[in-house]
Amino acid sequence: MICPYCRHDETKVIDSRTSAEFAIRRRRECLSCNRRFTTYEKIEELPIKVIKKDGSRVQFNREKIREGLEKACYKRPVSEDQIEALVSSVEAEVYENFEREVPSQTIGEHVMNRLRKLDQVAFVRFASVYREFKDVNDFVEELGSMLKQRTRK
Repeated sequence: MICPYCRHDETKVIDSRTSAEFAIRRRRECLSCNRRFTTYEKIEELPIKVIKKDGSRVQFNREKIREGLEKACYKRPVSEDQIEALVSSVEAEVYENFEREVPSQTIGEHVMNRLRKLDQVAFVRFASVYREFKDVNDFVEELGSMLKQRTRK
């Protein structure tokens, strides 16, 4: 590691620990100028492509999921932490189960399954955009299936 102060290329690691988002935080000391600095190591992941409905492919972007959830959860009792947890769980599922490409439908279904448990109004909002509801009958069908599940419990 090159020292950012004197550009000497020999340093020693004083402390090493894991930090958020799978990064390793290392506290280092330069063997030439004795100044200390921190470095972060992060695993380089191969980017996953999302296969859209029209067949095009775009890079997976967790922020798109977050934006959709924030719109669906607007003025609902869902905290930022809950949204972040949902986004992180969907992202983890994608990286665990897919190597290079994932269909957008799979991501949408994972989001809806988790959102249904979190807030049903937000779920219907999200589903209306994701499933492209055309009219009130589409809403009625979705609500009907939700009510049937509720009565089974």
